[in-house]
Amino acid sequence: MSRRIRLTERLAAACVTALLVSAPSGAAAHDIPNDVTVYAFLKPEGQRLNLLVRVPLTALIDVDWPRRGLDRLDLARATPFLTDAATLWLADNITIYEGDTALTYPRVERVRASLFSDRSFDSYEHALATLIGPRLGDDEDVSLKSGFLDTLFAYTIQSDTSRFSVEPRFGRLGIRAATVLRALLPDGTMRVFDVTGNPGLIRLDPTSTQVAGRFARLGWNLVFQNTTTLLFLALLVVPFGRSAVSRPADLIGPVAAFTAAYSIPFVASGYDITPDALWFPPLIDTLATASIVYVGAENIAGINMPRRWLVALVLGFVHGLGLALGARPWLQFAGGYRLVALVSSNVGIEIGQLVMLAVLVPSLWLLFRVVVSERVGTIVLSALVAHSAWHSMLDRGRVLSRYQLSWPELTPAFLARVLRWMMVVVAVAGVVWLANVMRKAWRASGSFRPSRS
Repeated sequence: MSRRIRLTERLAAACVTALLVSAPSGAAAHDIPNDVTVYAFLKPEGQRLNLLVRVPLTALIDVDWPRRGLDRLDLARATPFLTDAATLWLADNITIYEGDTALTYPRVERVRASLFSDRSFDSYEHALATLIGPRLGDDEDVSLKSGFLDTLFAYTIQSDTSRFSVEPRFGRLGIRAATVLRALLPDGTMRVFDVTGNPGLIRLDPTSTQVAGRFARLGWNLVFQNTTTLLFLALLVVPFGRSAVSRPADLIGPVAAFTAAYSIPFVASGYDITPDALWFPPLIDTLATASIVYVGAENIAGINMPRRWLVALVLGFVHGLGLALGARPWLQFAGGYRLVALVSSNVGIEIGQLVMLAVLVPSLWLLFRVVVSERVGTIVLSALVAHSAWHSMLDRGRVLSRYQLSWPELTPAFLARVLRWMMVVVAVAGVVWLANVMRKAWRASGSFRPSRS
């Protein structure tokens, strides 16, 4: 009898398990959404700082919302739930600093559920008026899948003329969480920040020193994050492996030409003179990898070594645009010091490249002296890098081919952009002329002796 009871219990447990597995899971409603955008306004006034935040209700997982039907928010009972969500998901995930001091925890002054069609966050005044105005009627249908939670936070500050910083940490609201923050400063300036994940400390009105330090670090990081530029620079100096130690002047021409070539478009593109077309970044990526293939082929063939500086000058222009595209999203943190940011980024890039060369040149010297001959080593290294770049070039070329290239319209804005680029070309031509004069002077003095293949 006991065996029959145990067998019956096991069958019952198996049936219950099968029902639980096959039944629709309520946890699906609590999945982290893919794309979430948080909108925020920040404005200091007197001794008070207002922070207005809008977040999709779908991003506030683990909130057991009161419902009407399957996915409608019961507005008659929603206020305490909205307040708790604003506290736990928003106030806990943002810190505002006045100078170097973190402000005390904010007061939740108003919460409001909003419809998907609500456009009040198109301006600070409209959003504030809507938040402090009447709430939606209890019979309104606010969908938990498309509605918003709007919140007005109030902070106590010493003065609205202080320098403020914000550290948003809304990355956990979605797999790809973006924050669009608009800060209205007392002098009437509005700073707009569009960031993803947890971007760290955002200074609303940074000093020139703070901008210089931040962008110098950015330039350093760009060097080691942009493998395309690193590989191109490495192939430039590989043929000078052993001679670079005994005759470092051999490297001055190519390295100086490359530095000048990328610096000019890097600074110029910071003033928005590069095309806004979607095809432009894939085009630069394709050209950058193609430049690696070209220089690798030159190394293998052992040609053009005396004119390596000219190759670096021409192709460095492309890599400068690539570096600029990587740095462009960071210019929103420059405040009123865009030129300081661009120059500091260049300094950081220069330091990073010098460090890379300081490691690469002795390594090549040791490799060619102990392991393999200089000519064989140059061919092998160049072939390996060029082969990898070839496949990358084809992949990026396929991405570029998906875009439809069209001639731009001849508008005044386009003509002004062309004029600015002509100024850049003149600057590059001046660099070419100066580099050529210096090369001839070095050759005449005997201090510049290009390595021979």
